[in-house]
Amino acid sequence: MPFRGLSVMEQRRLFVEAASLEDANLRGLCRAFGISPTTGYKWLGRYRESGEAGLPDRSRRPLSSPRRSPVALEQAVVAVRRAHPCWGGRKIHHVLRAQGLDPAPHRSTVTGILHRHGLIAPEASAQRRPWQRFERATPNELWQMDFKGHFPLGAGRCHPLTVIDDHSRFLVALSACRDERRASVQPALTESFRRHGLPEAILVDNGPPWGKDSEHRHTRLTAWLMRLGVAVHHGRPYHPQTRGKNERLNGTLAREVVEVEDFADFETLQARFDAWREVYNHLRPHEAIGDRPPASRYLRSPRAFPDQLPPIAYPDDCLVRRVDRYGRISIRHHPYFLSGAFAGHPVGLRPTQRDGLYDVLFCTFTVAQLDLNKPQETDA
Repeated sequence: MPFRGLSVMEQRRLFVEAASLEDANLRGLCRAFGISPTTGYKWLGRYRESGEAGLPDRSRRPLSSPRRSPVALEQAVVAVRRAHPCWGGRKIHHVLRAQGLDPAPHRSTVTGILHRHGLIAPEASAQRRPWQRFERATPNELWQMDFKGHFPLGAGRCHPLTVIDDHSRFLVALSACRDERRASVQPALTESFRRHGLPEAILVDNGPPWGKDSEHRHTRLTAWLMRLGVAVHHGRPYHPQTRGKNERLNGTLAREVVEVEDFADFETLQARFDAWREVYNHLRPHEAIGDRPPASRYLRSPRAFPDQLPPIAYPDDCLVRRVDRYGRISIRHHPYFLSGAFAGHPVGLRPTQRDGLYDVLFCTFTVAQLDLNKPQETDA
């Protein structure tokens, strides 16, 4: 309305008083007050019916909502959300359906209920983006392994170790480690290998304990994995998207456990990790696999963890040398550096098509190349 300095109610009162006069030009008054004739007739009718009490705005909420969700359904949705505060409409929809709710509410209905109860922040909805996904064809073809960012716990710091199956997103290991050393990782992996069998390969980054940097990728831990017949792949340096499934898992772990609870000691935290891992694997719907829980796609590996490692043997066409404690081998009385990761173990030198160039094998894996035509100590 064009009358500056007057409130909306004052302008409406002036309008209806002028419009109530016997010789009032209603359309002219509407133009003067900057409103449509429809609006003018509406306010005049309310004024004649209820006086000034009819001039305030009325709620547009319908007297009844026949399509609104039943109270019991809203309570069920809210209960699941409060039990799992990071789950959205899609996951809750699938959980309620799995629990036998018939008919299960559509995911958009669940999302609407969450919004009505103030359980979804608008900025959280705006941040949702579709993921581009790639996965291996079968379970245990590739596991992804990483440390989630460490955090204080008691007198020390916890370094959560996470290992996830690339095909099924099954969380095969979640361990509250005290550090990021082989002495902490190897027992955790051993427990997972005994429970789930051996994978074909494990994907890691380039940091300890599975690598010193992108140029020195062999450690005593990766040598142990290769002895078990597990290939070790390193992601591209400074490119965490290579291990995207593990990175996303770490984010979920942070949101649902680490950032919302306080823990007094490692034992309490590990118990919470174990309980959350069961929910993650057997209950929590995973968008990337058709909103099924990871356990629905996972199968135990047929490759059992051996109680005793077999001796290392090489084909007859290989030169066999034992790596000394400094990580070197000697050929024609000249030392060549390989890696301290293989100290005390034999390696095989298999000739290539180029004269003097050899592939260096550790167990069944090629770990380096040596050119015997260049008799200088070489960092592999």
